[in-house]
Amino acid sequence: MTRAEFLSEMDAILELPAGTLTGGEKLADLEQWNSMAMLGFIALADTNNGTRIQPRQIVNCVTVGDLLTLARAEGAAS
Repeated sequence: MTRAEFLSEMDAILELPAGTLTGGEKLADLEQWNSMAMLGFIALADTNNGTRIQPRQIVNCVTVGDLLTLARAEGAAS
């Protein structure tokens, strides 16, 4: 999954207009970032490259870009 595809999918998960996210947004500043969005991210990573991400791994993510990095790193490891 490309960065642009990831950001587009995260826009959808967070119910934001297409093209809203750039990657630098802080998760804490996103009103829509909640437990349901976290599950959506986990499902996105799993569906697109078989990445198995645990919620405890997401705790260290600060930005949307950190989520992408996590998904890619975990995908490379599996």
